[in-house]
Amino acid sequence: MLRFSRKAGQDQDQAASRSMQIAFAPGSAAIAQPSRLPTLAATAATVAVLYFASEVFLPLAIAILLTFALAPVVSRLRRAGLPRSVAVIGTVATAFLFLSAFSIILAVQVSEVAQNLPTYQYNIIEKIRVLKEAGSESQIVERLSRVVERISTEISRPKPETPVSPAPEPEQKPLLVEIFSPDRPLQTLKNIIEPLLGPLATTGLVIVVVIFMLFEREELRDRFIRLVGYGDLHRTTEALQDAGARVGRYLLMQLVVNVTYGIPLAVGLWLLGIPNAILWGMLAIVLRFVPYIGPVIAAVLPLFLAFAAAPGWSLLVWTAALFIALELLSNNVVEPWLYGSRTGLSPLAIIVSAIFWAWLWGPIGLVLSTPLTVCLVVLGRHVPQFEFLEILLGNEPVLDPKERLYQRLLAGDPDEATDNAEEMLEEKYLVEFYDTVAIPALLLAQHDRIRGALTDPQVAQIAQSARTLVANLEEIAAEEEDEEEEDAGEGTGGTDEQINDYDLPLGDGKSVLCIGGRGDLDDVTASMLAQVVRVQGAEVASASHTDLKPGTIRALPLPGRNAILVSFLDPESLRHAKFIVRRLKRVAPTARIGIVLWQENGTPRAELVEELQADFVVSVIADAVREALSDEVARPRKAVRAKIAPRHQARKRRGSTGEKAPPVDEKAV
Repeated sequence: MLRFSRKAGQDQDQAASRSMQIAFAPGSAAIAQPSRLPTLAATAATVAVLYFASEVFLPLAIAILLTFALAPVVSRLRRAGLPRSVAVIGTVATAFLFLSAFSIILAVQVSEVAQNLPTYQYNIIEKIRVLKEAGSESQIVERLSRVVERISTEISRPKPETPVSPAPEPEQKPLLVEIFSPDRPLQTLKNIIEPLLGPLATTGLVIVVVIFMLFEREELRDRFIRLVGYGDLHRTTEALQDAGARVGRYLLMQLVVNVTYGIPLAVGLWLLGIPNAILWGMLAIVLRFVPYIGPVIAAVLPLFLAFAAAPGWSLLVWTAALFIALELLSNNVVEPWLYGSRTGLSPLAIIVSAIFWAWLWGPIGLVLSTPLTVCLVVLGRHVPQFEFLEILLGNEPVLDPKERLYQRLLAGDPDEATDNAEEMLEEKYLVEFYDTVAIPALLLAQHDRIRGALTDPQVAQIAQSARTLVANLEEIAAEEEDEEEEDAGEGTGGTDEQINDYDLPLGDGKSVLCIGGRGDLDDVTASMLAQVVRVQGAEVASASHTDLKPGTIRALPLPGRNAILVSFLDPESLRHAKFIVRRLKRVAPTARIGIVLWQENGTPRAELVEELQADFVVSVIADAVREALSDEVARPRKAVRAKIAPRHQARKRRGSTGEKAPPVDEKAV
């Protein structure tokens, strides 16, 4: 019983040890994937607080953003020699005086438009009548109106009921009457002032907070560092500088873009004769802070006024043309010129953030959505707990190019993989793309296959998608081949500054055969090798790993080949590679036989050349092409001595000496 208990305890200890090894192994899910529940709970609580306490946090958010926008102006005035108080108060007073004047002009223009709207009634009715008459010729509008009338009549028809007794007369209810006395001026004044108290109080609070934030900017920064990131001053300081620079630059550049859009719009509408042109230009300046939706709203109101103000249609057409021309000019000329760097947000994140902040804080949140989201992205970039914010909202790719390509190949989508490859090939050569993206992606697939994460059908699908990718890039390979021929004809060998790891020799007069070593993925790498060698001008062919079998190897196109490249993704294929080198040396003794053992980082061991009896062993595509197009001659094939079985050796010794040989221990041999 004691022995059984001791054995059970040992088994439990071993199981606990194995579980600890799994839990703390490199790449373990327990370490690599920490629980996000506390972060999500904190995020949900923060959103709830922002929603229910919007009256407190909305002025603070406006004050913080204005502080970011005005801080560079205050810093420049301070560098110019002005005292801090003069620089801060002067900057804030100027900014709010400008905003107050802007708001007053806007309110006056809106009231004027409201007063003039009845004068446009005749033009609107006349144009609707013209449209109706134009549609009645084809009887489309008339038929649609009849259908709508019938449906509305049927819906509004009451259900007939059989009266059982005479309906009682409705009870007469007293009529409520409100007595208004014009002799109460205090009540009238109160009704006017009360709606203005809230906005005026909020404006005053924002002004005071902005002034104190600008006065104590350095002190607030130090307190924030002490509270959040005292243990990592470098990261916290970098986050604050990044947030201030991004938000301040965005607000300033967006204001400049909006002004360069609003002023020409107001001038153009005034020249066209649109009433209240100043109002529409000012509204465009404000509404363009709202991403995507703002420009549409800014264009709808002037277009409606152009429809109502003139009896003809030419004013509406010219107004629409003005908006289209200004949008094209602003989006394609002004914004790329002024934006030295972007906000770091993806287009989808801008739309989603606009919806979120509009739900949270209404129209003001819609205007503040982009700068507030920029702050969140900066927080996610520098604080590990909020890294998911940068992943969800940022515009930087979250996967490496090789991982993106592997994911598309695994999903069986070679078309998107081709699109991504063509984007990268606008800046890279084909050999560089294969070396830094495509081959590493196939190495990821090979690694997953070795550890059992991929099934055979998945490996076949990856290989087929990769073959399609290589075939789709054939046109780009042909263009690079033409460029190589032009450079060779012009005799431009390239200066020392142009020489890099991907400067490859020309292959004129050379003939190369590229073969996959052991699997379908090896065949794809052989096709990539063949494509790059062809770009260099050599005559090239590719073959599958199935052609290397003893029964089919002589059917390969071997005559006249200067080099034969055999490609392996699996690092454990050295023994198989050695057999292949022997076979190829036997059937093609004049060709240089090279083994390509693909490695993303590192170089193969120097002794592998002797171990495999190959002419060269390389690990990157550039070295493989250089060796294949080299003028060196092939190494002679070494003679292999036939091995004699142990029993035959013992029998041979016994026959020569006449003595009985000792028994041979076959297990020891």
